Amino acid sequence: MPVPAAVRVLVLGGTTEARRLAESLAGDRSVRVTTSLAGRVAAPRLPPGEVRIGGFGGPEGLAAWMREHDVDALVDATHPFAAAMSRNAAEAAALAHVPLLALRRPGWVAQDGDHWHSTGSLAEAAGLLPALGERVFLTTGRMGLAAFAGADLDVLWFLVRSVDAPEPPCPARMEVLLDRGPFTLEGERELLRRHRIDVLVTKDSGGDATAPKLTAAREAGIPVVVVRRPPVPEGVPVAATPDEAAEWVRRF
Repeated sequence: MPVPAAVRVLVLGGTTEARRLAESLAGDRSVRVTTSLAGRVAAPRLPPGEVRIGGFGGPEGLAAWMREHDVDALVDATHPFAAAMSRNAAEAAALAHVPLLALRRPGWVAQDGDHWHSTGSLAEAAGLLPALGERVFLTTGRMGLAAFAGADLDVLWFLVRSVDAPEPPCPARMEVLLDRGPFTLEGERELLRRHRIDVLVTKDSGGDATAPKLTAAREAGIPVVVVRRPPVPEGVPVAATPDEAAEWVRRF
Protein backbone atom coordinates (compact mmCIF):
# COMPACT_ATOMS: atom_id res chain seq x y z
CA MET A 1 0.00 0.00 0.00
CA PRO A 2 1.50 3.40 -0.96
CA VAL A 3 2.39 5.80 1.85
CA PRO A 4 0.26 8.98 1.79
CA ALA A 5 2.17 12.09 0.83
CA ALA A 6 2.98 14.49 3.65
CA VAL A 7 0.73 17.50 4.04
CA ARG A 8 2.65 20.60 2.95
CA VAL A 9 2.10 23.56 5.25
CA LEU A 10 3.41 27.08 4.80
CA VAL A 11 3.65 29.09 8.02
CA LEU A 12 4.03 32.84 7.71
CA GLY A 13 6.13 33.31 10.81
CA GLY A 14 8.37 35.56 12.82
CA THR A 15 6.48 35.15 16.10
CA THR A 16 6.93 32.88 19.10
CA GLU A 17 3.67 31.17 18.18
CA ALA A 18 4.92 30.40 14.66
CA ARG A 19 8.09 28.85 16.04
CA ARG A 20 6.13 26.76 18.55
CA LEU A 21 3.80 25.57 15.80
CA ALA A 22 6.79 24.46 13.72
CA GLU A 23 8.23 22.70 16.78
CA SER A 24 4.92 20.92 17.38
CA LEU A 25 4.76 19.66 13.80
CA ALA A 26 8.47 18.96 13.31
CA GLY A 27 8.28 15.38 14.57
CA ASP A 28 5.15 14.51 12.59
CA ARG A 29 6.15 12.58 9.47
CA SER A 30 2.75 13.22 7.92
CA VAL A 31 3.41 16.98 7.82
CA ARG A 32 6.08 18.95 5.98
CA VAL A 33 6.45 22.50 7.32
CA THR A 34 8.06 25.52 5.72
CA THR A 35 8.26 28.69 7.78
CA SER A 36 8.56 31.98 5.93
CA LEU A 37 10.32 34.90 7.63
CA ALA A 38 10.16 38.45 6.31
CA GLY A 39 13.86 39.07 6.98
CA ARG A 40 13.33 42.32 8.89
CA VAL A 41 15.22 41.09 11.99
CA ALA A 42 18.99 40.76 11.59
CA ALA A 43 19.35 37.55 13.61
CA PRO A 44 15.97 35.78 13.83
CA ARG A 45 15.38 32.71 15.95
CA LEU A 46 14.98 30.01 13.35
CA PRO A 47 12.30 27.35 13.80
CA PRO A 48 12.79 23.66 12.96
CA GLY A 49 11.93 22.45 9.48
CA GLU A 50 12.42 24.30 6.23
CA VAL A 51 12.88 28.08 6.44
CA ARG A 52 12.37 30.67 3.71
CA ILE A 53 13.52 34.28 4.23
CA GLY A 54 12.27 37.21 2.19
CA GLY A 55 9.10 38.55 0.64
CA PHE A 56 6.92 36.96 -2.03
CA GLY A 57 6.08 40.01 -4.12
CA GLY A 58 2.53 40.56 -2.95
CA PRO A 59 -0.46 38.21 -2.91
CA GLU A 60 0.05 37.08 -6.51
CA GLY A 61 3.64 36.10 -5.74
CA LEU A 62 2.60 34.23 -2.61
CA ALA A 63 -0.15 32.40 -4.50
CA ALA A 64 2.31 31.44 -7.24
CA TRP A 65 4.82 30.13 -4.66
CA MET A 66 2.13 28.00 -3.02
CA ARG A 67 1.08 26.54 -6.36
CA GLU A 68 4.70 25.82 -7.34
CA HIS A 69 5.39 24.06 -4.04
CA ASP A 70 2.05 22.20 -3.81
CA VAL A 71 1.10 23.84 -0.50
CA ASP A 72 -1.96 22.21 1.09
CA ALA A 73 -2.54 24.66 3.95
CA LEU A 74 -1.43 28.18 4.91
CA VAL A 75 -1.08 29.46 8.48
CA ASP A 76 -0.74 33.20 9.02
CA ALA A 77 1.23 33.34 12.26
CA THR A 78 2.66 36.81 11.68
CA HIS A 79 2.64 39.56 14.29
CA PRO A 80 -0.87 40.76 15.23
CA PHE A 81 0.03 44.15 13.73
CA ALA A 82 1.29 42.81 10.39
CA ALA A 83 -1.98 43.86 8.76
CA ALA A 84 -0.62 44.15 5.21
CA MET A 85 0.84 40.64 5.31
CA SER A 86 -2.39 39.24 6.69
CA ARG A 87 -4.37 40.87 3.87
CA ASN A 88 -1.91 39.46 1.34
CA ALA A 89 -2.24 36.01 2.90
CA ALA A 90 -6.03 36.09 2.66
CA GLU A 91 -5.94 37.21 -0.97
CA ALA A 92 -3.25 34.68 -1.90
CA ALA A 93 -5.12 31.82 -0.24
CA ALA A 94 -8.20 32.70 -2.26
CA LEU A 95 -6.20 32.92 -5.51
CA ALA A 96 -4.47 29.58 -4.92
CA HIS A 97 -7.53 27.87 -3.38
CA VAL A 98 -5.53 26.97 -0.27
CA PRO A 99 -7.19 26.82 3.19
CA LEU A 100 -6.00 29.60 5.52
CA LEU A 101 -5.85 29.83 9.30
CA ALA A 102 -4.76 32.86 11.34
CA LEU A 103 -2.80 32.06 14.51
CA ARG A 104 -3.27 34.97 16.90
CA ARG A 105 -2.37 35.10 20.57
CA PRO A 106 -5.18 36.73 22.62
CA GLY A 107 -4.85 40.45 23.29
CA TRP A 108 -4.19 41.90 26.72
CA VAL A 109 -7.05 42.76 29.07
CA ALA A 110 -6.94 45.70 31.49
CA GLN A 111 -6.97 44.82 35.19
CA ASP A 112 -7.96 46.69 38.32
CA GLY A 113 -5.48 49.50 38.87
CA ASP A 114 -4.55 49.90 35.21
CA HIS A 115 -4.69 53.37 33.66
CA TRP A 116 -4.98 52.50 29.98
CA HIS A 117 -5.69 54.84 27.08
CA SER A 118 -6.79 52.93 23.97
CA THR A 119 -5.94 54.32 20.53
CA GLY A 120 -6.36 53.15 16.96
CA SER A 121 -2.94 54.17 15.64
CA LEU A 122 0.56 55.29 16.56
CA ALA A 123 -0.32 58.82 15.47
CA GLU A 124 -3.23 58.88 17.94
CA ALA A 125 -0.93 57.52 20.64
CA ALA A 126 1.59 60.30 19.98
CA GLY A 127 -1.14 62.91 20.25
CA LEU A 128 -2.02 61.77 23.77
CA LEU A 129 1.49 61.91 25.19
CA PRO A 130 1.91 65.62 26.06
CA ALA A 131 -1.02 65.39 28.47
CA LEU A 132 0.20 62.16 30.10
CA GLY A 133 3.91 62.49 30.80
CA GLU A 134 7.35 63.70 29.82
CA ARG A 135 9.50 60.55 29.96
CA VAL A 136 8.11 57.94 27.60
CA PHE A 137 8.90 54.23 27.44
CA LEU A 138 8.14 53.41 23.79
CA THR A 139 7.79 49.67 23.13
CA THR A 140 6.10 49.69 19.72
CA GLY A 141 9.18 48.41 17.85
CA ARG A 142 11.54 50.19 15.48
CA MET A 143 8.96 50.64 12.72
CA GLY A 144 6.66 53.65 12.90
CA LEU A 145 8.84 55.90 15.06
CA ALA A 146 8.12 58.75 12.66
CA ALA A 147 4.78 59.18 14.44
CA PHE A 148 6.73 60.36 17.50
CA ALA A 149 9.18 62.60 15.65
CA GLY A 150 6.99 65.70 15.36
CA ALA A 151 8.21 69.06 16.63
CA ASP A 152 5.31 69.20 19.09
CA LEU A 153 6.88 66.23 20.89
CA ASP A 154 10.43 67.58 21.08
CA VAL A 155 10.01 68.42 24.76
CA LEU A 156 9.45 64.74 25.56
CA TRP A 157 12.18 62.19 26.21
CA PHE A 158 11.82 58.66 24.79
CA LEU A 159 13.31 55.35 25.79
CA VAL A 160 12.86 53.20 22.67
CA ARG A 161 13.21 49.44 23.07
CA SER A 162 13.56 47.28 19.97
CA VAL A 163 15.33 44.16 18.72
CA ASP A 164 17.27 46.02 16.02
CA ALA A 165 18.39 49.64 15.85
CA PRO A 166 15.76 52.04 14.51
CA GLU A 167 16.28 54.26 11.49
CA PRO A 168 15.24 57.93 11.06
CA PRO A 169 12.95 59.70 11.39
CA CYS A 170 13.00 59.24 15.16
CA PRO A 171 12.09 61.32 18.23
CA ALA A 172 14.42 64.26 18.81
CA ARG A 173 15.31 63.24 22.39
CA MET A 174 15.75 59.49 22.46
CA GLU A 175 17.74 56.68 24.01
CA VAL A 176 17.67 53.27 22.31
CA LEU A 177 17.65 50.02 24.26
CA LEU A 178 18.35 46.98 22.08
CA ASP A 179 16.79 43.96 23.71
CA ARG A 180 14.56 40.99 22.97
CA GLY A 181 11.92 39.42 25.22
CA PRO A 182 10.89 37.61 27.26
CA PHE A 183 11.27 40.23 29.97
CA THR A 184 10.97 39.75 33.73
CA LEU A 185 8.81 41.77 36.10
CA GLU A 186 11.82 42.59 38.25
CA GLY A 187 13.70 43.86 35.20
CA GLU A 188 10.78 46.01 34.03
CA ARG A 189 10.33 47.53 37.49
CA GLU A 190 14.00 48.49 37.57
CA LEU A 191 13.88 49.90 34.05
CA LEU A 192 10.92 52.18 34.87
CA ARG A 193 12.61 53.33 38.07
CA ARG A 194 16.06 53.90 36.59
CA HIS A 195 14.80 55.94 33.64
CA ARG A 196 12.11 57.75 35.66
CA ILE A 197 9.45 56.70 33.16
CA ASP A 198 6.05 58.36 33.62
CA VAL A 199 4.14 57.00 30.61
CA LEU A 200 4.31 53.74 28.64
CA VAL A 201 3.31 53.26 24.97
CA THR A 202 2.73 49.76 23.61
CA LYS A 203 0.87 47.85 20.94
CA ASP A 204 -1.64 45.23 22.05
CA SER A 205 0.55 42.39 20.83
CA GLY A 206 -0.64 40.08 23.62
CA GLY A 207 1.31 37.13 25.00
CA ASP A 208 3.43 36.66 28.11
CA ALA A 209 6.88 37.60 26.81
CA THR A 210 6.38 41.37 27.05
CA ALA A 211 3.43 41.55 29.47
CA PRO A 212 5.51 42.25 32.63
CA LYS A 213 5.86 45.91 31.61
CA LEU A 214 2.09 46.26 32.06
CA THR A 215 2.27 44.89 35.60
CA ALA A 216 5.22 47.15 36.41
CA ALA A 217 3.33 50.18 35.08
CA ARG A 218 0.23 49.24 37.12
CA GLU A 219 2.30 48.95 40.29
CA ALA A 220 3.93 52.33 39.65
CA GLY A 221 0.65 54.06 38.76
CA ILE A 222 1.98 54.90 35.30
CA PRO A 223 -0.52 55.52 32.47
CA VAL A 224 -0.30 53.17 29.48
CA VAL A 225 -1.23 54.10 25.92
CA VAL A 226 -2.32 50.89 24.17
CA VAL A 227 -2.61 50.79 20.38
CA ARG A 228 -5.43 48.46 19.35
CA ARG A 229 -4.53 45.64 16.96
CA PRO A 230 -6.06 45.52 13.47
CA PRO A 231 -8.76 42.88 12.85
CA VAL A 232 -8.07 39.59 11.11
CA PRO A 233 -9.32 39.68 7.49
CA GLU A 234 -13.00 38.86 7.24
CA GLY A 235 -13.84 35.19 6.89
CA VAL A 236 -10.46 33.86 8.09
CA PRO A 237 -10.76 31.36 10.98
CA VAL A 238 -8.58 32.06 14.02
CA ALA A 239 -6.66 29.78 16.41
CA ALA A 240 -5.53 31.23 19.73
CA THR A 241 -2.68 28.79 20.42
CA PRO A 242 -0.08 26.77 18.48
CA ASP A 243 -1.75 23.57 19.70
CA GLU A 244 -5.06 24.65 18.15
CA ALA A 245 -3.28 25.48 14.90
CA ALA A 246 -1.45 22.13 14.90
CA GLU A 247 -4.77 20.33 15.36
CA TRP A 248 -6.18 22.24 12.38
CA VAL A 249 -3.19 21.27 10.22
CA ARG A 250 -3.47 17.58 11.11
CA ARG A 251 -7.03 17.44 9.78
CA PHE A 252 -5.75 17.53 6.21
